[in-house]
Amino acid sequence: MCYLKIDETVAIKRALAYQVKELTKEQNLSKTEMSRRMKTSRALLERLLDPGNQSVTLQTLDRAARALGKRLQISLA
Repeated sequence: MCYLKIDETVAIKRALAYQVKELTKEQNLSKTEMSRRMKTSRALLERLLDPGNQSVTLQTLDRAARALGKRLQISLA
């Protein structure tokens, strides 16, 4: 069984946080509006946007994607 190394998971999380942050900016969404669309707290949104926080669930990522009019896609390589 192969698991991702810590530095790989941090890199993936950093990339996801960056994408969410950029899409939020492009759509001129405040953090308050984004968290409202996600039906969650600002604190959870802050954790999602924190590149070093790896404890974000797939459900949270899916809610963020949907709030931005996107779909979360996951694949095995």
